[in-house]
Parts: sequence; C-alpha cells; structure tokens
Amino acid sequence: MKWDAAENRRCKKRPWRTKRKCVKASQSLARVMNNYLNNQQPLYMNKIVVAIDGYSSCGKSTTAKIVAKELHYAYIDTGAMYRTVTLYFLEHYIDLTNPRKISQALQDIHITFERNSRTQRNEVFLNGLNVEDEIRKMYISNKVSEVSVIPEVRHCLVRQQQKMGKKRGVVMDGRDIGTTVFPDAEVKVFMTADIYTRAKRRQQELLEKGEMVALNEIMENLQKRDLIDSTRKESPLVQAADAKLLDTSYITIDEQVDFVLGMVAAKIFQREFSESDKC
Repeated sequence: MKWDAAENRRCKKRPWRTKRKCVKASQSLARVMNNYLNNQQPLYMNKIVVAIDGYSSCGKSTTAKIVAKELHYAYIDTGAMYRTVTLYFLEHYIDLTNPRKISQALQDIHITFERNSRTQRNEVFLNGLNVEDEIRKMYISNKVSEVSVIPEVRHCLVRQQQKMGKKRGVVMDGRDIGTTVFPDAEVKVFMTADIYTRAKRRQQELLEKGEMVALNEIMENLQKRDLIDSTRKESPLVQAADAKLLDTSYITIDEQVDFVLGMVAAKIFQREFSESDKC
C-alpha cells in the first residue's frame, strides 16, 4: 500500500479528491501516511480518537466504518448502543418515567459488538443475541431519542463508550462524542445535510431491509429526533467548538471519507513535526 503524492492519492485505493473541502496531500504528508499505513509509525501516532457527530442519516456511520477500516482502528457505533437499550426497554415494558426501574434495567443490559465474517461488518449483540437488524427498524427510530434523553441512560452508556476508547485508536460516531464522550478527541467532524436528502437516504436504507415507510413519515421522525436531541439537557446535539462542519447533502460517501482521512493525515503530520522539534 503506497501513497502517490504527485496525484494526491493512495495507489490502488480510494483517491483523496481535491474537490470541495478535501485535503491535498503534500510530499511530506504522503510520506507520513505511507509510514502510518505500513505500520512504521511511532507509537504516539496510534493514540488518536476520531469523533464524528451530527444528525441522523447524514452518513456518519458509513463514513466512520470506512475510516476505521482504512486506519485499522476500532469502530464504535454509539447510536446502535442507544437503539439497543431502546429495544430492551420496549421488550421489557420499562417505564421511562421511573428512574429506579431504568437503573435496574440498565444493570441487566450487556452490549457487545462482533465482526460478522460473512458480511464483514460489525454487528451489535444484546445479552448474546444479535439485534443488528431489529434495532434499525422504524419503531425503534420512533423511540430512541426519548430513551437517549434519559440521564441514567446517557451516563451509563457514556461511561461504557469512554472505557471502549480509553486506549484510543478508535473511530466513534454519535451525537455527543466530541463534546461529552471524548472532548479531547484529536479529530472532530460534525455532519449535517438537508432534511429531504436525509429522509431519502433513510427511506432507501429501510427499503433495502424490506421495510416500506412513507417519505413524509420519515421526515417527521427526523425532525422530531432533531428537536429532542438538540434541546435535551444531557449532552445535547451541538457542534463542538473545534469540530469541522461537513455538509453531506451533495457529496458522495467517498468524498466524506476523504474529508475525514484528510483531517487525520493533517493531525498525524502536525504531530510528527511537533515530536521532531522535541528531539
């Protein structure tokens, strides 16, 4: 695997496009990335957290998965964790207004991520049961923001997420990664897109899984979730002051990935020279 600085691309892999906001790779930057991707980098270069926050259906998870794969990092889908808790609460008829019942239920929830060798994707398990497909259904989407606003739920999952990323070397997407879970993340991206584009993407995802939902219903769901997520007291959905804004309305997934990888490369480049100055 090699980077071609002259063409600003990694040979035989995804190009780092110079369109829109994508970062151009200089010869020095290309050298740093070549060392990094070929596992010749200094140890400190592994200690980085990539935080991708933003609204639902902006491409956060898809982008985060690819970025993690490119960097050989762990990928943590925090949204799946909140969806899994929502599923458990619904299945066990947990009263969302009863803090004691909620705290008791959280003690009985064990969430893990496992790699599916057939599909090559990380899937979420609830107490040993694969719930990856179930948590993506519309009835979960309709309730997840109401569950995620509960302080006991957020405190519990934030602690788990911080533990998962304690050794760094992770790409994590969600609503409050750059502001609450890892406010010291080295790379922070905040994604947004227009509501119609987001709804169309979500509708296509559901169709691919055999679930037909009207576009208007999806738009209403997204608007409701946006309002709840951005106005809740506990870790509201806001752009971190040091996060880069990325509007994904009219760009491809490849371009989204390129944008994030460009930020990662710039951070690694900056670190290499700051460490060199200390020598």
